[in-house]
Amino acid sequence: MFAAYAARIDPDQPLTGLELGERPAPEPRPGWSTVTVKAASLNHHDLWTLRGVGFSEDRLPMILGCDAAGIDEDGNEVVIHSVIGQTGHGVGPREPRSLLTEVYQGTFAERVSVPTWNLLPKPAGLSFEEATCLPTAWLTAYRMLFTNAGVRPGDSVLVQGAGGGVATAAIVLGKAAGLRVYATSRDEAKRRRAVELGATDAFEPGARLPHRVDAVMETVGAATWSHSIKSLRPGGTLVISGATSGDRPSHAELTRVFFLELRIVGSTMGTKDELEDLLAFCTTTGIRPVIDDVLPLDRAREGFERMAAGDLFGKIVLTG
Repeated sequence: MFAAYAARIDPDQPLTGLELGERPAPEPRPGWSTVTVKAASLNHHDLWTLRGVGFSEDRLPMILGCDAAGIDEDGNEVVIHSVIGQTGHGVGPREPRSLLTEVYQGTFAERVSVPTWNLLPKPAGLSFEEATCLPTAWLTAYRMLFTNAGVRPGDSVLVQGAGGGVATAAIVLGKAAGLRVYATSRDEAKRRRAVELGATDAFEPGARLPHRVDAVMETVGAATWSHSIKSLRPGGTLVISGATSGDRPSHAELTRVFFLELRIVGSTMGTKDELEDLLAFCTTTGIRPVIDDVLPLDRAREGFERMAAGDLFGKIVLTG
């Protein structure tokens, strides 16, 4: 079957390890289901795999992609929950959890095999292209906002780095939940798009906000860390789920953290129950993932190049 896969690891030039071509189709195994992939979406996790972050060469070649929506063996339209082994279903109780492609072959292929427990019904109102955007970026944003930040309607939130999948999701979800959302971006066009999506206002990175916020959604890392800390009200919460600009800020702002009793919470992905809640939230509110572009699988390299360059607003989706 045709697939996009990691053939080599290169920390400095990750796309040199990306190849497109034939790979073995998944074989049946007890407790697992094979899904015919209708749509799959790109995430920065795929670039990290090509860099060798959280991934070792002995697992090569690895089909990339951790998100997909498609049709299972019984003809059901499904969405794949990307965290494998979260409860032991399909892998055994002693295997640690992993994100698809860390151990098992991924979704950038005609078919993918996952534990049957990891399948959720795709709501009829969501297209395959929309549904595939939810299990990683949108689920991450959902957990950041509503589980780890614990924000409530009327609270204010700063979203750093408008344009990325998690950031755009946080803006849309926050607006739908009655939050006052502020966003930052270096790009003026992306700031305008953030406001169109529902942000109260958007600013250049480092700009002073109209007031300090209840929570900050941080995915950029070192470049925005100091601004994130300084933007919080006393007792506020910074939730971090990524560090695309690096994980070593020049100034940790520790004095401000303890003096204002700020909370810093790490956040990774989400649970199957949270994904189910997210699917229901999209259905009942009518909100939909922001899709930058839909490309055929054989143009996956183009999608990877745009993601690596930050030349997108929302998600890039691959179809068969």
